[in-house]
Amino acid sequence: MLLVQKRHSVLPGFGLSLGYTLLYVSLLLFVPLAALFLKTTALSWVAFWNTVTAPQVMAAYRLTFATSLAAALVNAVFGLQVAWVLVRYQFPGKRLVDAMVDLPFALPTAVAGISLTAVLAPNGWIGQYLEPLGIKAVFTPLGITIALVFIGLPFVVRMVQPVLEDLEKDVEEAAASLGATRWQTFRRVICPALFPSLLTGFALAFARALGEYGSVVFISGNMPFKTEIVPLLIMTKLEQYDYSGATAIAVVMLIVSFVLLLAINLLQRWAGHRIIR
Repeated sequence: MLLVQKRHSVLPGFGLSLGYTLLYVSLLLFVPLAALFLKTTALSWVAFWNTVTAPQVMAAYRLTFATSLAAALVNAVFGLQVAWVLVRYQFPGKRLVDAMVDLPFALPTAVAGISLTAVLAPNGWIGQYLEPLGIKAVFTPLGITIALVFIGLPFVVRMVQPVLEDLEKDVEEAAASLGATRWQTFRRVICPALFPSLLTGFALAFARALGEYGSVVFISGNMPFKTEIVPLLIMTKLEQYDYSGATAIAVVMLIVSFVLLLAINLLQRWAGHRIIR
């Protein structure tokens, strides 16, 4: 008779911890999302399709994804530069600048929206110089993009900064000693090591921008077919007691967001395997 010896985990309480984790995640994520999908069953398939493909909704989709993608790309470029400066250089006020990067995390989004609107208005500190140039930043897609850049910058900086801190300068010096130029060192040595974290920061900034409401509601003006993003459209339908229509649009955004994040995660995994090889 063979005796099967049970292998014990190094850490005790695995069963209890796993059960608590699954229960917590289910209550926090799966149950609300399931309720969201069930709410849409009140609509027939034709009504659902007509709701999520209405011209006003399609315009909101285009504006939301376009501004979110543009803001995430800007944050990927300048977030990398900010992280590089904070890690590689010493200058007066460095700790203050480092702390200010986290300001969008602590600042209420409504306060950020009001502040940006006041600054970018035609009579604001910055808007008064943009107005003579014909640049209108308030109640335009440009203003929405600026607001999304503001709230998404910390995600990229905080994802890239630890990787840069762990990246030894000896690697760069070795590349330079072998005859590599600065551009070749950055492209072939530094960039591959930073790419997974930079892609993660981009994904987080993009996901945050898709669902942003507070910082956009003031600067956008909420004009249908012009500056109305999807979260504002959902809130408008809720205020009109159109709960089925609001949940239908929310389900579409949820599905598209999951697909995009899945694609980004697969790309990140591929990049990680490529670096290991």
